Amino acid sequence: MKDNKVERIRHKAMMFGQQFLEADVGVFDLALGGSLAAIVSAQTPHFRERIYSPLDTLRLFIGQVLSTDRACQDVVGRRLSERIAQGQSASALTTGSYCDARQRLPLALPVTLGRALGAQLESAAPTNWRWRQRNVKIFDGTTVSMPDTASNQSAYPQSRGQKPGLGFPIARIGALIGLASGAVLAYQVVACEGKGTGEQSVLANLLDHLNQGDIVLADALLTTWWIIEASIRRQADVVMAQNGKRITDFARGEQLGKRDHIVQWPRPPKPKWMSAEQYARYPAFITLREVEVNGRILVTTLMDPKYVSAGELGALYKMRWHIEVDFRTIKATLQMDVLRCKSRSMIDKEIAVCLLAYNLVRQAMVKAALLTDVLPRVLSFTGAKRLLSAFADQLRRTSSDDVHALIATVLRSIASLRLPQRPDRIEPRAKKRRPKKLPLLTVTRQAARDLILAKRNLNRVP
Repeated sequence: MKDNKVERIRHKAMMFGQQFLEADVGVFDLALGGSLAAIVSAQTPHFRERIYSPLDTLRLFIGQVLSTDRACQDVVGRRLSERIAQGQSASALTTGSYCDARQRLPLALPVTLGRALGAQLESAAPTNWRWRQRNVKIFDGTTVSMPDTASNQSAYPQSRGQKPGLGFPIARIGALIGLASGAVLAYQVVACEGKGTGEQSVLANLLDHLNQGDIVLADALLTTWWIIEASIRRQADVVMAQNGKRITDFARGEQLGKRDHIVQWPRPPKPKWMSAEQYARYPAFITLREVEVNGRILVTTLMDPKYVSAGELGALYKMRWHIEVDFRTIKATLQMDVLRCKSRSMIDKEIAVCLLAYNLVRQAMVKAALLTDVLPRVLSFTGAKRLLSAFADQLRRTSSDDVHALIATVLRSIASLRLPQRPDRIEPRAKKRRPKKLPLLTVTRQAARDLILAKRNLNRVP
């Protein structure tokens, strides 16, 4: 690689960092042990310096998912505006070159950057942001839909209850999200039907991202012997709601208090897919604490009632609701509820870029929270996203000498956008505005078109 090409990549990496409030050494450098330019060069070793280079394409792709108008035509127009402002030649307004550049962008690049950024944000959180100086990681799953194309249907088929051509492909996303920073730490995308596509299987695949001393929060669906044993083996604790299928008898076990005891869960029967040698390696029992708090039975590996009382366990489990709000933010604010790409490879890439963009906004919120000594979760994600989009061009174009003052202004503005406190708020899950009374599409769209044309020809006067 020629020296001038290296310098261009470094300059683009610097502008990328400035756009997301990194004036000096970027958080990617700290997380991955190398510069952002080096990471991009390693992931895309063979590319020509084009209008849409890998780093420019990634930056524009992130800006696309952060913008209200997510059309590729809007991105191409902004790229033309950038080049004219920098004194470069004009680029075409057709979207083909940008779409081809997105196709060339390796999936590993946004996945690696997003995961590294999430890990850095969570590990760098101050102790007062954590629960008793321990990292709490919340797991849950959600679903997203996408255009009805053959590629998407093959990878993420629609529900079996829908007729072909009437439904949309659906993907399940399971994610570990940090309680302190709100960042996505790890995720997996699977289909919604078939072997290994349930939330239990997804969480089992993500348990390698647990560290010693972590605490996992999850709902009752994930309270299985295998998941809890795997967490214990990694020296992590769990706090989960009791599965409704399991009977809890507080008359048994070692009594710790009223409706609070320690019991042993026996190892379940051997699954068909597991060999006898693998099954024999698991312990015959695991020891757990079951406690009832406010009518809900919780299961945990935090045994000592002096270390954590029943009421404190209940308060900790309530924090699991944060991941529901985080998923709502990702799907509504970042418009990831309905994806736009038409092939499986691009759907996976769109999800990865959306989650990287989400973590970049979380990074700005963490910086603003540190600046004003508040928790990141009291700040508005939507407000932070709007400010980053509003200041994007100015941040990128400001010289390195003056960018510190501009970044400080943006951070103070983000810190001022506090979420309102609404204790005991109750709202109906209903819409006041009535939708248009259109009939449901019960045949394929092409069949509906043919029916309209047939009726039109029948009514036509010869």
